[in-house]
Amino acid sequence: MATQNNVDRALFDEVMVPCYSPMEVIPVKGKGSRVWDQAEKEYVDFAGGIAVSCLGHCHPAMVAALTDQAQKIWHLSNVMTNEPALRLAKKLTELSFAEKVFFANSGAEANEAALKLARRWAVDNYGPEKSEIIAFQQGFHGRTFFTVTVGGQSSYSDGFGPKPSDVVHLPYNDLAAFKAQISDRTCAVMMEPLQGEGGIISPTPEFIQAVRTLCDEHNALLIFDEVQTGNGRTGDFYAYQGTGVTPDILSTAKSLGGGFPIGAMLTTTAIASHFKVGVHGSTYGGNPLACAVAESVVNVISQPQILAGVKEKEQLFRDGLERINAKYPIFSEIRGKGLLLGAVLTEEWHGRARDILQAAGKAGVLVLVAGPNVVRFTPSLVIEDVDIQEGLLRLEKAIASLT
Repeated sequence: MATQNNVDRALFDEVMVPCYSPMEVIPVKGKGSRVWDQAEKEYVDFAGGIAVSCLGHCHPAMVAALTDQAQKIWHLSNVMTNEPALRLAKKLTELSFAEKVFFANSGAEANEAALKLARRWAVDNYGPEKSEIIAFQQGFHGRTFFTVTVGGQSSYSDGFGPKPSDVVHLPYNDLAAFKAQISDRTCAVMMEPLQGEGGIISPTPEFIQAVRTLCDEHNALLIFDEVQTGNGRTGDFYAYQGTGVTPDILSTAKSLGGGFPIGAMLTTTAIASHFKVGVHGSTYGGNPLACAVAESVVNVISQPQILAGVKEKEQLFRDGLERINAKYPIFSEIRGKGLLLGAVLTEEWHGRARDILQAAGKAGVLVLVAGPNVVRFTPSLVIEDVDIQEGLLRLEKAIASLT
């Protein structure tokens, strides 16, 4: 359906690189956890821009921070520092194990910085032969060539020529395989403390504890990719805080800016010291506009009652999905933690997650997939209970239409 100036879905095919295949609808307005398209049709947003819109759309705290900073200063480059970046970095160190922060623009860039830092730390301390990076199958760490190679889905990294070397992928939660691989040559282990894109898979307590212990034994750094799990998503400010395991380096992005592009790498003073002046950098990283918005997000999300609310809303989702499943038994289990949830499809529904996503869209609710067999939910962390109920009703209608 064309609108003024013919900004419609057909224009996408005309002017955009074809690496995406977006839905037909074009949202034009959002408020809280509701979104409206060009035809003014309303949707309940259970997707949250893939775990990004942690305060929903146009949250007053974010709008105020953006408009206030927009009148002051937008960009300086890292030839100088700025007040919002320093305030945000201070807050992130207060809320985590970290003592030092590097700002980037995305999760991939935060992970790129983490991997480069780990390699530099190993070279400086142990020499160039300590370079092995262990990661996990179905893991996802971004789309730069280094991060997509460390990610455990070869379909994303194949076909671009020679890959960065000395990267090994193991099955997630397979402790025997991990024990067999890790050695004094291992420089770093990179993992999500709850796999997101790979199907919403939680680590077993034994596995995540043993990974930490073995990293210590072999002088390897443990990098947690908290791009999707961070900033309150699991009900802890960072997911590692609910596992009893502390990483050496942590990456954060997505909901850090609540929709404004920003990423960060967090680490200790000792490890950070290996990024001396000129070793790494970013033109936009830590710009005042992004940091001012992110600071407003962190101020809201880090409140204890908001984090507690995430766990309460998780239960509402689980109860609602179980009710739907009692009528239309298509889910074998509900996986995940907090508001990073995956409804796993039964065998006869395998491969149909995208069908559910499309049907849900038609019924007025936005959901995601995590592979072909998992429907993923990553809504706003402050989504109203009434929106959860309404969205689940619409999801039930969508599923009914497919059965």
